[in-house]
Amino acid sequence: MAICSLVYPFLAKLIINRYVPQSDVTMIWVLALSLLAIYVTKAALEFVVQYWGHIAGTFVQKDMRRDLFRHIQSLPFSYFDKHKTGSIMSRIVNDLFEISELAHHGLEDFLTSAMTMIGAFILMAINNIWLTLISFALIPFMILFAVKRRKAMSGAFKKSREETSKINARVESSISGIRVSKAYTAEETEKKRFDDSNAEFQRARSKAYKQMGIFDSGMGLFSDLLYLVVLIAGALFRVYGYIDNGEFTAFILYITVLLGPIKVIVSLYQQIQDGMTGFKRFSELMAIEGEKDDPEAVDVDTLKGDIVFDNVTFAYKEFEGEEKSEDEIEVASKGNVLENFSLKIAAGSTVALVGESGGGKTTICHLLPRFYETDGGKITIDGIDTRKITLKSLRKNIGMVAQDVFLFSGTVRENIAYGDMTADDERIIEAAKNANIHDFIMSLPNGYDTEVGERGVLLSGGQKQRISIARAFLKNPPILILDEATSALDNITEMQIQEALNKLCVGRTTLVVAHRLSTVKKADEIIVLSGKGIDERGTHEELMRNNGFYAKLYNYQLRT
Repeated sequence: MAICSLVYPFLAKLIINRYVPQSDVTMIWVLALSLLAIYVTKAALEFVVQYWGHIAGTFVQKDMRRDLFRHIQSLPFSYFDKHKTGSIMSRIVNDLFEISELAHHGLEDFLTSAMTMIGAFILMAINNIWLTLISFALIPFMILFAVKRRKAMSGAFKKSREETSKINARVESSISGIRVSKAYTAEETEKKRFDDSNAEFQRARSKAYKQMGIFDSGMGLFSDLLYLVVLIAGALFRVYGYIDNGEFTAFILYITVLLGPIKVIVSLYQQIQDGMTGFKRFSELMAIEGEKDDPEAVDVDTLKGDIVFDNVTFAYKEFEGEEKSEDEIEVASKGNVLENFSLKIAAGSTVALVGESGGGKTTICHLLPRFYETDGGKITIDGIDTRKITLKSLRKNIGMVAQDVFLFSGTVRENIAYGDMTADDERIIEAAKNANIHDFIMSLPNGYDTEVGERGVLLSGGQKQRISIARAFLKNPPILILDEATSALDNITEMQIQEALNKLCVGRTTLVVAHRLSTVKKADEIIVLSGKGIDERGTHEELMRNNGFYAKLYNYQLRT
């Protein structure tokens, strides 16, 4: 491609100097057809570079995205506590695009531009070295100006993108909370907040366009000066007989050929910056250690469910550099959530965890399947340290039904099948019947093939909860964790779901976290937790007779 670009000025010089004065029409047509063949060849090469180069880029993206996604799947819960979904998405999409663009265009643009500039310099020097040096004298200043202004323009547009992000967040927040703003007649407040964000965006965009204007006008001026220098110097060289008309014309044409590669190399500087920044962020994420099994860890089949927490100590780690909410900072600053915590849960029994917020109830549930690792002590199941069990086989033995149900975009069938991807329709329907959701599913337009929408938006809270219970029935684990599974539901729906949960708990070791004490009255043991550890323990009747914190809280809830 670079060589093809250099042919035209050379042939133009040949035609002007030799075949026009000789009136050799035949050779003019021969050179014209030769030039046409060269242009067709260049077009074919351009297609190869553009098509196959971009195809290579998509393969780079695909492989890196695959590796990155698999690595993200292996990262511990603590990573997702510290990083927002948008930040992770940006690394998977935007960063990898910048890397693939650099991998493809970077080398291609650099080689093509460098070859074109070197070739042009050689051909111009063959004609006249002094005019060539005069012509090239302005180019270093042009490149220096372009690099500096490009950097300033990049910073301005980065600020503009930040303001765009803020205005998008403001719009999303306002639309999501439109019911609240209307209920509290806060429309004017929202308008003012949006106007402020909009004004900041306009100012940032204006600065960006100012830098773009300086860059474009400056590059235009340098290009015009380059033409002017070659025109005046070439004219003087022609007047004094140092070059002929064909060489003069070729010099003008070579300057035109030169300007394109210069602009490409200038833009390549920014492309390298973006690509290397993306690659650095990719490398940083890939360097984060994922969840790993202990070298001595073993696969277990079906556990019985004898659980022992033995002097367990745990604290949420401090947040390093990334985005964090006030709630996350508060949790991280409290120190140890659990300290020398011990608890035994017999196989097949139901143990309820109740008490004040921040006592570690949900933390206990998260430590059992090793979503987080303990800082001290150990947790055993059937006498085996959970760290000596492979994560996959450990989590296969544990089912969870949480307050915040997550449904994947897809069908009802696909969401229930998450409990066991190998399950056939008969088992899926049986699980739905056990969760008291089958009749509702059959009333849907497409039955089990009905789409639930993003995060299950087309279903009510109770319906989503029963689908999550159906998942647990399908998984059929020996150990079950119910983390506030009914706290966000109305009383009637809660009673319906509690019936399904009671059926689910039969024959399993069950750990229940609940704020509504009426739902744990039948538990084999109730553990009352505070920031200091276990305050009370016993059956509902025993705790009521003790007339302690549990009894007071139960009576208070009963009255309200």
